[in-house]
Amino acid sequence: MGQIICSALLFDLDGVLIDSTPAVSRVWTKWALEHGFDPNEVVHKAHGRPSLSTIRDYLPNANHDLENRRLEQQEIEDLEGVEALLGTCDLLNALPSDRWTIVTSCTRPLAEVRIRAAGLPIPKKLVTSSDVKNGKPDPEPYLKGAAALGFPASDCIVFEDVPAGIRSGKAAGARVVAFRTTVKESELESAGADWIVDNCSAVSLVATPAPGQPLTIFLHGDASTSSQSKPVTMVGQDSSR
Repeated sequence: MGQIICSALLFDLDGVLIDSTPAVSRVWTKWALEHGFDPNEVVHKAHGRPSLSTIRDYLPNANHDLENRRLEQQEIEDLEGVEALLGTCDLLNALPSDRWTIVTSCTRPLAEVRIRAAGLPIPKKLVTSSDVKNGKPDPEPYLKGAAALGFPASDCIVFEDVPAGIRSGKAAGARVVAFRTTVKESELESAGADWIVDNCSAVSLVATPAPGQPLTIFLHGDASTSSQSKPVTMVGQDSSR
């Protein structure tokens, strides 16, 4: 359905490699209720963005750093239900360690705690909100992720699950594979995703590349064991760049 040639893979964390949705919802719901906001709206807006950005949007006159530290500690302590999503372990184990990394809107302490809780390896070139000035949807996170691996973003594939992340990857010049794990497919399309699949189980490495050679990955729509599995939606046109 979709064969893609690239140099490296850049993964978002929550909703792409791990399921942290229950924990995220619990923490942000509590925060929203404490401040008199609609929990459903806040949870939806917070996903895939640095927490500091969401706090600034809702509490423009607050002590943002203090609020963010308090919220981050609650997220670090709430790991119930955090686990690897379907296909994640198989895909990461198949990839050369120098050809992939994680680019997340979590802070570094939170990202490391969640990665460990899900039983995944922490990449040496991990990029978090602690490492950037401008978070998603700004292109800076994915530009830094690509540079950390030694490749231009245009030679990388970004894996995302929400519009803010998709826009970040596209603005960086990367091609984006979106997952149907968090929001409606129409939102993924509107944000500019090139391909849409269920999850990591729909992505496979064709063969381990020799040093200096490109990666070839394959997208397929029947890899998920879920009865809800859908075919690949190929929104973009060029799958071989």
